[in-house]
Amino acid sequence: EMHLVESGGGLVQPGGSLRLSCAASGFDFSDYLMVWVRRAPGKGLEWVSQITPAGSVTTYADSVKGRFTVSRDNAKNTLYLQMNSLKPEDTAIYYCSPWTGNYDHRGQGTQVTVSS
Repeated sequence: EMHLVESGGGLVQPGGSLRLSCAASGFDFSDYLMVWVRRAPGKGLEWVSQITPAGSVTTYADSVKGRFTVSRDNAKNTLYLQMNSLKPEDTAIYYCSPWTGNYDHRGQGTQVTVSS
């Protein structure tokens, strides 16, 4: 059974940084494209970023391009999201998921709040 645990969220001022982690277990992590998605208050899931299984190709939503960096450590079965220059509109619960055609295997999420 796929199991994902996100961590690293918190309260940060605009312009600040956070690094999210996602610990994966129960599947061959290195075989999967991994995705970060988020849910802002009152909104649906929004795709944020993804990274190919070997980590060679990364893709970002326009709203975070140039500010967020996704990476992975396949030896540690861990996915990361470095978030810089955070904005209030980045406030959301952030989830990681292997891409299986949907985001159904995402974890419980980690809350990121950007506020002064």
